[in-house]
Amino acid sequence: MNFSYSQEQQAIFDLASQILKEGTPQERLLEIERSEGPRFDPDLWAKLGQAGLLAIAVPEDYDGGGLGFVEVAGVIESIGRTTAPVPYLETVVLGGLAIAEFGSEEQKKSILPDLAAGQRILTAAIVEPEAEIEVPGVRAIGKDGGWQLDGIKSYVPCAAVAHQILVSAMTDEGPAVFLVDREAAGVTLEALSTTSRMPESKMILSGVRLEAGALLGVLGQGREIIEWIDLRANAALCNLALGCCEAALEMTAEYSKTRKQFDQPIAMFQSVAHRQADAYIDTQAVRLSALEVAWLISVGRPAHEEVAIAKHLAADAGYRVTFSAQHIHGGIGVDREYPVHRYYVYARHVELMLGGSTHHMRKLGKLIASGAA
Repeated sequence: MNFSYSQEQQAIFDLASQILKEGTPQERLLEIERSEGPRFDPDLWAKLGQAGLLAIAVPEDYDGGGLGFVEVAGVIESIGRTTAPVPYLETVVLGGLAIAEFGSEEQKKSILPDLAAGQRILTAAIVEPEAEIEVPGVRAIGKDGGWQLDGIKSYVPCAAVAHQILVSAMTDEGPAVFLVDREAAGVTLEALSTTSRMPESKMILSGVRLEAGALLGVLGQGREIIEWIDLRANAALCNLALGCCEAALEMTAEYSKTRKQFDQPIAMFQSVAHRQADAYIDTQAVRLSALEVAWLISVGRPAHEEVAIAKHLAADAGYRVTFSAQHIHGGIGVDREYPVHRYYVYARHVELMLGGSTHHMRKLGKLIASGAA
């Protein structure tokens, strides 16, 4: 069996890698991180749009490439390798894929072509700090033929730069998902401080009025949509973690060959060599599980068990790999302006987004107990 990428897939990944590497020199990343406002590079975002990389999974009828999740995952891996300050995961996975799958024809026509061109940024507010994501804390009530939303959403990624946010809310008929404009009356965003500097916000909805057409899908379908987004988001996070691990491992291997103690490269020391070997094995485990779930989702096979396993591995192994990279670099590894530190904090952020290792082990246990695994 041939498990290699097709020529078309490899061309997409090579293009993404080239644009992201050229657009993320250390000086540019530091410039963005030292500036006020969210960690976002609009110039790099525009280049991704011009190259067609935002249009990969948009259906062809809406100016997209009509490709699958494997191609999306490959681009996200390159974003993890470069820690690029662009809301690709949020726009393409949290927003675009869901609208393409569940959106009305009007929603698709008004949003997807702009997304494909890099002119529309999306994200989703589905995290529930004190409950499962399938039980939204925001309340939605029918009013004057439309809807009114009230409540609070925590940890909304890239909300500060998004044009629209998919918000999960509870209706009398159960969970539902709504499209909310960032600048709609009654929407307030409070920037949250994160160690990785990846932008997140607290979203406060106070009497937010929406038209009937803001509902994604149909009433009664909300739980399915939320779980659908959550599955793909966690799979994408695994590929983001993979990119972080690969880049940190490569940087550490190079450093250990040039850094000397007692007139010998530290790579010659057994303890360092063993630690890097363990990091390599961990990275390969993350790679295999991340690529497996990307393929399963791309071909439409069930992947709930595999995603739970992959996210558990990405969380645990991602921490070990990036921590080892920091440790082997010694004192320079904890310098916040040295690249290897960015991989460490990125991996920790990815570890906790949409549930850490324990959360996904618990989810896997529930699947096994219910006979679904």
